[in-house]
Amino acid sequence: MTTITLRPSAPTPAQPTPRPPVPQPAVPVSSAPDPTTAATAPAPVRGQRIGFGPAVALYTGSLLGPGVLVLPGIAAGHAGPASLLAWVALLILSIPIAATFTALAVRYPSGSGIAAVAARAFGPDARTVVGWWFYAAVPLAASAAALLGGQYVAAALGAGPHTALAVTGVILAAVIAANTAGIRMSGRTQLAVVGVLLTLITISLAAAARHLHPDNFTPFNPHGYAAVAKATATLFVGVAGWEACATLTDAVRRPRRTLPRVTAATLLVVGVVYLGLATATIGTLGATAAQTGVPLSAVIRTGLGPAAPPIVAAVALLLTVGAANTYLAGAARSGAALAAAGDLPAWLAHQPTGVARRSLAIQAAATIALTTAAAYWHVPPGQLIRLVTVLLAAVALAGMAAAAILLPTGWYTLAAVTGTAITAAVLGTAGPNLLIPAAVAGAALVWRATRHQRTPPPLAVPAAASPNAAQTRRPRMHLPATVPRAPAGSAVVRPGRQPPNAPAPVRRKRSRRRRKRAAHQRR
Repeated sequence: MTTITLRPSAPTPAQPTPRPPVPQPAVPVSSAPDPTTAATAPAPVRGQRIGFGPAVALYTGSLLGPGVLVLPGIAAGHAGPASLLAWVALLILSIPIAATFTALAVRYPSGSGIAAVAARAFGPDARTVVGWWFYAAVPLAASAAALLGGQYVAAALGAGPHTALAVTGVILAAVIAANTAGIRMSGRTQLAVVGVLLTLITISLAAAARHLHPDNFTPFNPHGYAAVAKATATLFVGVAGWEACATLTDAVRRPRRTLPRVTAATLLVVGVVYLGLATATIGTLGATAAQTGVPLSAVIRTGLGPAAPPIVAAVALLLTVGAANTYLAGAARSGAALAAAGDLPAWLAHQPTGVARRSLAIQAAATIALTTAAAYWHVPPGQLIRLVTVLLAAVALAGMAAAAILLPTGWYTLAAVTGTAITAAVLGTAGPNLLIPAAVAGAALVWRATRHQRTPPPLAVPAAASPNAAQTRRPRMHLPATVPRAPAGSAVVRPGRQPPNAPAPVRRKRSRRRRKRAAHQRR
């Protein structure tokens, strides 16, 4: 028969008298974000992450922009055949810039890109200025790309200025629609655009290679090495795109593994395309390369003959669409991140589906307004490209200087210092155009100062005055002095076994006793 023993319940310990709350120091009550923290845009949804192929397409599209349509002729006008040295020097000097921006993007991923890195190195004022520089450069770049694409297509088809304006409107509408649909669709669109573009350029260069004349490369350096240096500074816009891609870091799958491979592949593709176009331009056109406003069109016409007009139109469309697409995608995310940090109006940070449609709407409206003004006053796209170069060079200079401070010492520091010197030299040749980044920086600082004046100071509320002050204190646990043992006989324990509720030190002591007893019996 099983005997059930009823155990008397342990007496409930008396509840201690609550102590009066200890006065705590004043707690600031404010919902404003920490201005020293780098802004990070809300991460896109899982389905909107892009892989290696779309990332290479976005990077390549930002570098192979509309400058390809005019830069070979401009460089040939500065240095003649020696402009090939300028292209080689530019591609070599772009390696430390690309490596530095990739290292920053991997170590400090943020939707605000270089602005967040500048905040880590120089404070929140630098983040505001750099963010505004990039945000102001994007409408200029998109307008220049759309206008240049419209002019090239109209010239290839033999049409007038009205056709050019119509093509410009189609380019802007396509780019805005692709970015509104989301970053994943934008990446796939860019992959298709870059693939077709590289195919057409390869066919054109292969056809033009039969018409290269060695006499066009002599004399090789008619204007001296100073002209080569000037041509290199002019061509900087050809590699001014890495800071735009830095804003897309948090949209790439496994960025620490993917971004270095994307950078290497992009450098290889861009180097081959630029050197091939420069060689074909000088070898086929010679001294007339600097006199034509559409050198790429002349090269394709020389190689393909009557089949050139549709190819020229397709290449111009793909180049301009790719560049405008990349810049609008990066600027939309950068605007949302800056708004979340308080550097732009807060309502721009709204992106519930992972697409910053409000920021994109601002960029689209500014781009359409600039395009309309440039078409009305007949501003050449080359002038817009020079302004974009100055703003992006200022952004790159801030990023290089911040990298020299933030990245670990060694090869990264050497690359950052080299990139800083290169970018500063490029800015030194800008002349009066330096007033543009200076004006934007002044407006950014005024915005930040007025915003701090409008923001009320945080209220200091003592913790004792708070109605929930008592609940915020962690209550103490009051245990009895001794744990009551169970009465003898309440549990049946077999000899040599331990009760399941025995403390750990007791179990270890009994185990040692059993081992000693077994060893003594064996002896």
